[in-house]
Amino acid sequence: MKFVPPCTVLITGATDGIGLLLANKYASIGCQVIATGRQFLASSEDLFGTGDITYVRADQSEPGKAAKTILRAMEELGWAGCDLAILNAGIGWTGDPADEKASEIDAQIAVNLRAPVRIAHALAARILASNGHLVLIGSTAHTGAAGFATYAATKAGLRGFARSLQEEWNGRAWVQIIHPGPVRTSMHEKAGLKLGLARMMFTHPRRAANAIMAATTRSDSEQKVSHMASFWRGWRIPRKLRP
Repeated sequence: MKFVPPCTVLITGATDGIGLLLANKYASIGCQVIATGRQFLASSEDLFGTGDITYVRADQSEPGKAAKTILRAMEELGWAGCDLAILNAGIGWTGDPADEKASEIDAQIAVNLRAPVRIAHALAARILASNGHLVLIGSTAHTGAAGFATYAATKAGLRGFARSLQEEWNGRAWVQIIHPGPVRTSMHEKAGLKLGLARMMFTHPRRAANAIMAATTRSDSEQKVSHMASFWRGWRIPRKLRP
């Protein structure tokens, strides 16, 4: 789906990495953006660039509360619809599953799976009213990844939800799931993974963000954005969307 600004865009997990880059990029081409995150920001001006960006604190560890907060922000801004929603927020934990605490398991299920489901349901009326576009950010780990058992399971569940929603909303709105490969963001360190120099082999966040934006303009309902895929597809990204 291609957008003709001005358009309304929601991006979750937008205070770091891919989400932050996407928020700034969509705002830079004339879209009105709601960017969410779990951080308290005294001022969003230092984090976000120029453009129409409204930051809303919505902690996805409390999925129902986050969904209501996002809806309230849309109401306050007068959004009758939503053209594009990119549900990007996610957390992880790495290690032997036998060592994973119950609290870590519950947190990943809440943030990575329950919250996107709750938010998608909450936004349904607005997305359908706009004949809009829902993008769920999965992971290439959804097929299974050593050391990331719960994280991989949540992304597999998200894929199942996306496929079901594609059937439910068929002809009324477009649903995509995009699976990035390893990206050079802070998520791996937060998850406890010590990468060292191997981190340099991961996709740069700016390249991943560009590839995701390009993927949203294609008709594939499911796409992978791996290191090589983002490299070879980079030339397809519209020039005005490039850094």
